[in-house]
Amino acid sequence: MALHHELVIYKAAYDLLGMAIDVTQNFPRDFKRTVGETIRTECTELMTLIMRANIARDKVPHLEQLLERIQVIEVLLRVAKDKRWIDVKKYAAAIEVTTSVSKQGQGWKKQSEEANAKAAPAA
Repeated sequence: MALHHELVIYKAAYDLLGMAIDVTQNFPRDFKRTVGETIRTECTELMTLIMRANIARDKVPHLEQLLERIQVIEVLLRVAKDKRWIDVKKYAAAIEVTTSVSKQGQGWKKQSEEANAKAAPAA
């Protein structure tokens, strides 16, 4: 088992958190504490879920939550782009990272499900 901070998915999630901090700084005051804070919180939760999945025997529940939170982040970023709170280039860069985290999470989940199926005793 690799250390969580050495995982590629963790590094991508860390980059996403940095991007989220940068892009939410310029949100309108009315939405900085709601939408902006939610984006940053969801990104922090991604990193927590990666750490939990890395040490858990059954990784699937953590990875399912991770995939759900990625979708929330993508929706909130899309709203921010549509409202012109972030520019299209920053949005595209953030979505590229969310896509990377999502693909890695899906692959990790599939691998974990297969490992769980092999470990389950035959009835």
